[in-house]
Amino acid sequence: MRADDTPVAIVGAGLAGCLLATLLGRRGIPVTVYERRPDPRVAGAERGRSINLAISARGLAALEEVGLKDKALGRALPMHGRMVHPLGAPQNFQPYSADGERAINSISRAELNAALLDAAEAVPGVSLRFSHRLTGVDAVAGRLHMEGPEGPVTEDAGIVLAGDGAYSAARRTVEAFTAEQDFLEHGYKELTVPPRDGEFALDPDALHIWPRGTSMMIALPNLDRSFTCTLFWPKDDFDALDTPERVQAHFAEHYPDVADLIPDLAGDFALNPVGSLVTVRCWPWVRYGEGAIVALLGDAAHAIVPFFGQGANCAFEDCVEIDRCLGETGGDWARALSLYQENRKANTDAIAEMALDNFIEMRDRVNSRVYRLTRSAQHALERRLAGRYVSRYELVSFSTVPYAHIPARLRRQNQVLAGAVLAAGALLGLGVRALRRRR
Repeated sequence: MRADDTPVAIVGAGLAGCLLATLLGRRGIPVTVYERRPDPRVAGAERGRSINLAISARGLAALEEVGLKDKALGRALPMHGRMVHPLGAPQNFQPYSADGERAINSISRAELNAALLDAAEAVPGVSLRFSHRLTGVDAVAGRLHMEGPEGPVTEDAGIVLAGDGAYSAARRTVEAFTAEQDFLEHGYKELTVPPRDGEFALDPDALHIWPRGTSMMIALPNLDRSFTCTLFWPKDDFDALDTPERVQAHFAEHYPDVADLIPDLAGDFALNPVGSLVTVRCWPWVRYGEGAIVALLGDAAHAIVPFFGQGANCAFEDCVEIDRCLGETGGDWARALSLYQENRKANTDAIAEMALDNFIEMRDRVNSRVYRLTRSAQHALERRLAGRYVSRYELVSFSTVPYAHIPARLRRQNQVLAGAVLAAGALLGLGVRALRRRR
């Protein structure tokens, strides 16, 4: 199957689906994007389901491919570090980069999705169809079965690219895909800290964290001077706060510096849903049928927990890789998608593990004096050994080094550093012995 004569369907008009549609459309490939929801630019975003995006180097590089980098940055707020709110101690700021200049960018998921929808819609040959819920994929016949606004719909598609999320309907209806879903015992719930007297109630230059050992809350700034707070708690803790009085008492005890910043805390807590946190590990990502090739991307192939802020950044890299592989193979879909899954699988496995580890760091380690001293030492090394010693956080967030290469690079750095320390110690010992002999 070649890219110039095969009907292409993208399932899911979220961030990844829209970016991929734009990239393919610019290649002159006709694409139809199917989305189960109504047009979010008209209907609005789902309440309490955003987890604000932290767009960093990888996502910005992908957005630059379609001319949206500057627009995204113009609607984003830079966060240069973490503001940690310990219980019973002063808050402390922990910069993300050694020079204090680099930042991750807080941006509204809904607003970025709208910009990507506009970009896709503006490309000739790209069609968007909303309120079309996928019910089945027939890879033998090359057809999609959907429930549309007026009843069942069947559409032909030789290439099906499924970016329909962690609970992907496309993945479930194609037998060749084997997926494991690992759920955290924690869920998440969103709250909003509104502006106070027209200004930010918290420092807008930081991602705020309230680490509490087995749980935490974070807050990201918005352009309207509000903050979106996300609670990451064991699900039993959410269930236990079943009255307004218990909600207020819990926040007064565990989050005293934010409890009074949310005017209708108990009401918002009761109204907003509890979401689940899941890691999806799937293989293969591509199914070759007689009538269609079906491929997964983004969360449909490799959903990760949000604690490194890399979900959207990682999904955007998938889109760029598919586009790159199409160019490399001269538009041969079968070869391109085979290359895509081979090139991306190790990277997505690596960031999934790093995201899980970063949850422990954020909810627990950031409170530790040892952790803060270690981070200060890392930053000192990064300044002294620029380009030769780079922390994990900077490699993930401020570079496009493949995720899978990061653990090995960190091991090499640490081995070299340990060797240098041992050598310095040996030289010092020789110097001390020489001085003693002279005496």
